[in-house]
Amino acid sequence: MTAELISGTEISKTILEEIKQEVAEMKEKTGKVPGLVTILVGENPASISYVTLKVKTALNLGFNEIQDNQPEDISEEDLLALIDKYNNDPEIHGILVQLPLPKHIDDKKVLNAIDPDKDVDAFHPVNVGRLMIGGDEVRFLPCTPAGIQELIVRSGTETKGAEVVVVGRSNIVGKPIAMMMAQKGIGANSTVTIVHTGTADLAAHCKRADILVVAAGVPNLVKPEWIKPGSTVIDVGVNRIGKNEKTGKAILRGDVDFDKAKEIAGKITPVPGGVGPMTICMLMKNTLRSAQKSI
Repeated sequence: MTAELISGTEISKTILEEIKQEVAEMKEKTGKVPGLVTILVGENPASISYVTLKVKTALNLGFNEIQDNQPEDISEEDLLALIDKYNNDPEIHGILVQLPLPKHIDDKKVLNAIDPDKDVDAFHPVNVGRLMIGGDEVRFLPCTPAGIQELIVRSGTETKGAEVVVVGRSNIVGKPIAMMMAQKGIGANSTVTIVHTGTADLAAHCKRADILVVAAGVPNLVKPEWIKPGSTVIDVGVNRIGKNEKTGKAILRGDVDFDKAKEIAGKITPVPGGVGPMTICMLMKNTLRSAQKSI
């Protein structure tokens, strides 16, 4: 039996419509809308493309969106001063600094300079700590893990008491999604195992997962025989394995052997069109949440 497809493309459209409705209601009641600033340093083509998509999405939702482009040679001091300006601007509820930054600028120092209550990427150590504590302490969920959790919940997958195995221990995906799934609450209350390059018998751990989240960055790492029949498989990997000669576009593969895995899993995300579209969607949700808390 072929697995049910969990489409991040379709689910993100639904969530963005929900956000758009909430923005309209906020504007009607308060006269205010969420304010988001995206700071882009230099002219990295991939960064420009990603920022452009963020800006377009924010504007479509009715946000007040400021794209602040800075030259490649901006000093660290001037960039920190710019962040401080937006930290103190009551009309701005979310601050994004697009990475990577030029080599003469300390990424960590810049990200840590963002007010944690405007850190809609949820990278600031304060927000990482809030996530660890859980419950009402959490202001923002990190975007990709939040998108993963939404996909799990909206696919109808039961999480309470479920065995969740997370492949990968990055600060951006692996660690936070593991913590989120272990917390009390809706879409969580799971028993979570993190596996990684140091894990003995990776296959055995994956095989017992009711929910398998794979974020290793290795194409086709997870073999079909590693998958528990009927389980939910979330493939976070986006690996460029070549280029389509006709279109010139990159050929993408996930961390899971999708074509074979879909014949065993109960539900599965595709690559592309699975987790990817959810990240910007959750970024917008965090910005809305920040604006709502500021009123």
